[in-house]
Amino acid sequence: MELFVIISLLIVLSAIYSYLNARFIKLPGTIGVITIAIVGSIGIIISNKLNTDWAKRLTELAHSIDFSRTVLNIMLGFLLFATAFRIDKTKLKRQMWPVITLSTVGVLLSTAIFGGLMYLVTNLLELNVPLLYCLIFGALISPTDPVAVSAIIKESKLPQKLETIVSGESLFNDGIGLVLFITLLEIAEAGVNSTDFHKAFILFAQEVFGGIALGALTGYIAHRLMRSITDFQTIVLVSFALVMGNSVVASFWHLSIPLAVVTAGLFAGSESINIDRNERSHQELVSFWELVDEMLNTILFVMIGLQMINIPAINNYWLIGSISVIVLLIARWLSIMLPITFLRRSLDVNYGSINILTWAGVRGGISIALALTLPGSAHKGLILSATYFVVIFSIVVQGLTLNKVINAWYGDKK
Repeated sequence: MELFVIISLLIVLSAIYSYLNARFIKLPGTIGVITIAIVGSIGIIISNKLNTDWAKRLTELAHSIDFSRTVLNIMLGFLLFATAFRIDKTKLKRQMWPVITLSTVGVLLSTAIFGGLMYLVTNLLELNVPLLYCLIFGALISPTDPVAVSAIIKESKLPQKLETIVSGESLFNDGIGLVLFITLLEIAEAGVNSTDFHKAFILFAQEVFGGIALGALTGYIAHRLMRSITDFQTIVLVSFALVMGNSVVASFWHLSIPLAVVTAGLFAGSESINIDRNERSHQELVSFWELVDEMLNTILFVMIGLQMINIPAINNYWLIGSISVIVLLIARWLSIMLPITFLRRSLDVNYGSINILTWAGVRGGISIALALTLPGSAHKGLILSATYFVVIFSIVVQGLTLNKVINAWYGDKK
């Protein structure tokens, strides 16, 4: 299917689903869109069995989309930049310790706990998934998705401090999780005995710190360039060049694209680019990227819904998916609780916040995209199906009940 046709159909579906939600269903934007998309995919699967032409066309569309490449190499950079550029930098600085701790130590702990528990569970169910693949599953599912998180907490009554922590954590843990996933996958493909762990550590550090350094340098330069002019069209082009340039250079130099783009967004939006009081370039640029963010979010969630057509059918799908949800929530809770316990003097987070942070840790399209990149093996179908189940539960169930969990702990106070 031609690229223009694919894009056109995605835009048309996004418009239809968004309209149906806004006009009739009236759920929070992204939750409503993905719910309609899932129902639509179920309808397509059923219609396919009846050999209807329109279902065949939409199935062809779902198969034509390279979901992993589209999300990881194209959409992710724009979505991360949009969130990083707009985030309140003053609030982020106040919560920097919890953000850094949860996005690094938290991801590593969650991956280890989830992988260990899933290894035990799969062995009890006689599925015999190797420990290394369980850890890979943990690496791709442990980081919270900044796209899904920002879309859902925007509609919630999350206290400002926790909102900043959740948003900031999701921006940075995505890059850490992606690098960890790649590292573990390389170890699995090469074999534990054949892996040079010193070299793997060096590559891990190169991806992380190199990505941050690249983003900081280019973000600072772009900020100075945008601040020196008032032509809004040129300012927008500079911001686009910043995102796309970082993505290309980071990919070429084997650096973390998410960390490079997030850091660039933070530096580019660190201060207003307005030259004088009457100039509104910064506000207009924030509004522009907010619009880009919302439109790409809608398209992404439509794509997630369509991917249901491509998810392999495995035995005990509901059982494995449900167990994965429970194990992930346990791993998420422990990965927050343990750093807070040992670093409670320096972290400005109390124990009452653990449940909120756990339930607000939403997963999204990035996890599905990573699962789809797994090489063909006996375990890929199980991991991919369970990942899809976790993502749908995370977005729909956690997203719809987040306010109830918040109110249960904080009452009606913000």
